[in-house]
Amino acid sequence: MNHQGKCRNLHGHSVKASISIQQKHLNEDGMVVDFADVRDCVEDFVDKHLDHNFLLHENDPIIPALTANKERFLAIKEHPTAEVISKMIYQHIKKAGFNVSQVVLWETSSASACYQED
Repeated sequence: MNHQGKCRNLHGHSVKASISIQQKHLNEDGMVVDFADVRDCVEDFVDKHLDHNFLLHENDPIIPALTANKERFLAIKEHPTAEVISKMIYQHIKKAGFNVSQVVLWETSSASACYQED
């Protein structure tokens, strides 16, 4: 809401996420994890919370207008930056039981944000 650059205006993104899962040992199939399982987990989260949705800070003054017009939106405690969205995806994957090491969210081919925990 308080950003002074051009991103202060309403806008959307088409992003790509790079998700890293780590393990000390390979499973019985010789893999860290089946990529399809990670994909399904992420797609479920994206479809439910991010895709074709309007993400905004919970104190954004536009919320009453969106509610009155029955528009879909997700109000979150932090500003919906690429960094915060990568953190949201990371936390979802972690909660699902994957040993995620990082999530990188690419807004463009040359601009990305990475979230990881110690």
